[in-house]
Amino acid sequence: MNIFLWVATVLVLFELPLLLFASTAPRIDALASLQASGAIFTLALLALAQGFHRSAYTILAVVAAVLTFAGGMVYVRFFERELDV
Repeated sequence: MNIFLWVATVLVLFELPLLLFASTAPRIDALASLQASGAIFTLALLALAQGFHRSAYTILAVVAAVLTFAGGMVYVRFFERELDV
C-alpha cells in the first residue's frame, strides 16, 4: 500500500464530519459544507488514481469537480427563496 492510498483513506475520513454537519445545519451552511466535501472527494479520487497507477481514473476526478460546482448552482437555484441570498 503506497502513500497515495493512505492519503485517499484520510481524505475520505475527513468527509464524514462535513457530511454529518451538512445533514444537521441550516441550508446555506450545508451548501458550504457540501462544496467543501466535493473538493475533498475530488482530491481523494485523484489520490486513488495515482495510488492505483491508472491515469484513466483521473477523468472521474475531473467530472466530480465539474459536477460539484454545477450541483451547488442547482442547490442555490432550487432553494433561492429560502436561502435569502
